[in-house]
Amino acid sequence: MSLVSLLANWLIIIILVVALLSASIKIIPEYERAVLFRLGRLVGVKGPGLIFIIPIVDRIMKISLRTIVFDVPPQEVITRDNVTCTVNAVLYYRVVLADKAVVNVEHYHAATSQLAQTTLRSVVGTADLDELLSQRDKLNQIIQTIVDEATDPWGIKVTSVEIKDVTLPVEMQKAIAKQAQAERDRRAMVIQAEGEEQAAQRLASASRILAAEEGGLTMRMLRSLSEVANSQNTTILFPLPIELRRLLPDIKDDKGQ
Repeated sequence: MSLVSLLANWLIIIILVVALLSASIKIIPEYERAVLFRLGRLVGVKGPGLIFIIPIVDRIMKISLRTIVFDVPPQEVITRDNVTCTVNAVLYYRVVLADKAVVNVEHYHAATSQLAQTTLRSVVGTADLDELLSQRDKLNQIIQTIVDEATDPWGIKVTSVEIKDVTLPVEMQKAIAKQAQAERDRRAMVIQAEGEEQAAQRLASASRILAAEEGGLTMRMLRSLSEVANSQNTTILFPLPIELRRLLPDIKDDKGQ
């Protein structure tokens, strides 16, 4: 055998060994797991790090364990009080059991996203518009619980669901704006009425104090005169104080009675 043939044989052997090793050795990152199948049968979950498989006999599927953020597309929903609105949300979930995510469901991401969309429509449909606008945390918790329980057999953990936007028809937006303006006007009127009531109570209390003190009304009248005198008015009309009668002698009629 010539030297060239020997080198060629060794080269072929080296290439086969390298190919065999590259097919047998797999490196799994920390955030992934490898689901190992041997002749179609589930063997287990491998990784992270360096793992060895039998070429042709073994097959692996890599599953990421990182949290997946899924933007639920806008869903047109009719609320319990028959208001049509468009709602979208954000779903946060991750795979905790890689073997279940592969064996128990086909395309776990698509299945979870579809489940989130249908659950969003059904939960929002059972709530009133006011509840949808003011109690999102409550609805978020309900949606998360339903989706998490449904995806548990798939080895998936739903960590959070957040309703992002609620889009209302233009007519409904105008009606809500009118309602809010009416509520603000009502509160302003109530505050004004409460202020007038408090002012009236204070005035009544002050009147009782002035009437009980000797010369109180006269002093208040003189103070009012000093305040009016500072203005540009040239003529001042004021009534005589009632207390003035106490300072004058009794006026008898013409008959001396």
